[in-house]
Amino acid sequence: MDEIIGVISDTHGLLRPEAIEALQGCELIVHAGDIGHPKVLEELRNIAPVIAVRGNIDRDTWANTLAETEIFEHRGRFFYLLHDANRLDLDPAAAKIDAVIAGHSHQPKINEQDGVIFFNPGSAGPRRFKLPICVGKIYLKDQIITAEHIELTE
Repeated sequence: MDEIIGVISDTHGLLRPEAIEALQGCELIVHAGDIGHPKVLEELRNIAPVIAVRGNIDRDTWANTLAETEIFEHRGRFFYLLHDANRLDLDPAAAKIDAVIAGHSHQPKINEQDGVIFFNPGSAGPRRFKLPICVGKIYLKDQIITAEHIELTE
């Protein structure tokens, strides 16, 4: 059976009903920063446990408890979570990281480099320019990681 991690970023205080619906059934949700308001995390925790990092707009006191980066293990795989992939401060392949999750650019992207998956779920918050509004899912099956974007309607 697939294990599913929901991935969301750049909500900027807006958690759309479509995002909540898309993340149903996930056993874990990660938020890659620019949360915008603590209520976003509270609502996500109604779906599944949440791991979140602080983004560049998360400056109020509620965000002080959030780290800028998190390394976590899920089902035997290791993930590095940060807001801006340009601030990556380690070699994920050398550190035995399986996937790097980051937001910030608002551009959904999946690529692989040196055996490491780099995943940006895009932005689930207010539309920026003509970029899509979306969330992502990471699937773990038989120790294999795959990822997808789920575009949301407005």
